[in-house]
Amino acid sequence: MTQWLTGEVVELKRWTPRLYSLRVEAPVEPFRAGQFNRLSAVLDGERVARPYSYVNAPQERPLDFYFITVPEGPLTNHLVNLGPGDPVDLAPKANGFFTLEEVPDADVLWLFATGTALGPYLSILKTEAPWRRFKRIVLVHAVRRQEELTYGDTILGLRERGEQFRFVPFVSREEAPGALPGRIPAAIENGLLERHTDLPLTPDAAQVMLCGNPQMVADTSAVLKARGMTRNRRREPGHITTENYW
Repeated sequence: MTQWLTGEVVELKRWTPRLYSLRVEAPVEPFRAGQFNRLSAVLDGERVARPYSYVNAPQERPLDFYFITVPEGPLTNHLVNLGPGDPVDLAPKANGFFTLEEVPDADVLWLFATGTALGPYLSILKTEAPWRRFKRIVLVHAVRRQEELTYGDTILGLRERGEQFRFVPFVSREEAPGALPGRIPAAIENGLLERHTDLPLTPDAAQVMLCGNPQMVADTSAVLKARGMTRNRRREPGHITTENYW
């Protein structure tokens, strides 16, 4: 059984009516960027726990968790009522393999996210590892509405890396200045994304990480496989590393 430790809420940030960041001080064990913890609470006599990726880098504090509320979600509806000084339970040890240690080298690293799956990429990009290993890095964040393009200050800081970094937002439900329309798989299939970035998305030049809505992950994987890319596995390195995030 999981042994829980109790952290202290530092801040609850409300980005939109449904998107929040919970920042917590807690003595968790060291973790790798891209991994997740589990937040939990005892609600109506029963412990409820859910996984949430770290947005902060391993060396950063407070811990930062980015999540969306759902009407039927008892834990998220509990978390959004917390404030500074309130207790929150966490697992002491992180889990997950969606880390750069699992990704082979390449010239270009493509990071594709939908919604709150932006979180693990920000954790990774706050470390020095990706900047040492890849010549160019493209972070693609797809949302429905412009207001869901969050963590703007963090992304602005990444842009200070210059041409090594590109940020490409997608907004599907409305027109948004500076954002591409539609869905990620279509923009790959028709060449829009490569034209927009002037960077290759090909087996000989790129590694791809996909994190988010399972449909996006499946559809984008299919488009990339049609280009000759393969699933990345420990025993058989490829080009596509995935994690469903829902």
